[in-house]
Amino acid sequence: MRMRAIGRVPILVAGLLLASVGQVAKAGEEVLAVTGSDGSAISFDLDALRALPVSEIRTSTIWTDGIQVFQGVSLRDLLDHVDAVEGTITAVALNDYLIDIPTSDATRPGPVVAYLRNGEQMSVRDKGPLWIIYPYDDNPDYNTEEYYARSIWQLIRLEVPK
Repeated sequence: MRMRAIGRVPILVAGLLLASVGQVAKAGEEVLAVTGSDGSAISFDLDALRALPVSEIRTSTIWTDGIQVFQGVSLRDLLDHVDAVEGTITAVALNDYLIDIPTSDATRPGPVVAYLRNGEQMSVRDKGPLWIIYPYDDNPDYNTEEYYARSIWQLIRLEVPK
């Protein structure tokens, strides 16, 4: 019986994801979980992220056409808000893609955890609701496979050093 219930979980999750692919995050819905290496956990909905200082990046990307305007919270401000220390962040996407990002990337100007692209919320289909974006056009050092891999979209969780 238990195996049967577990076997249905992926089907249920896949169905929920497909149903929400074209939709944007709803008010009060958790969009980001930040867990600390000390066992702490903080949940953010869009309003909680918007309450943090807003940063904007105007840049082209290898995934989009033309200059895009991304708004969100700088990775530095987010790490400061959750009292992270120096080390390595593990960023996890909706599809379980994960990538390690050194906290040294969290500079000003630097990457933004974007919740708006061109003034609009991003749906899962459009790489949302959260996407870590680097200012590619402002710093040629960011135009490498290493930084492209760190530009995780459909971000749902950050595991931070504490």
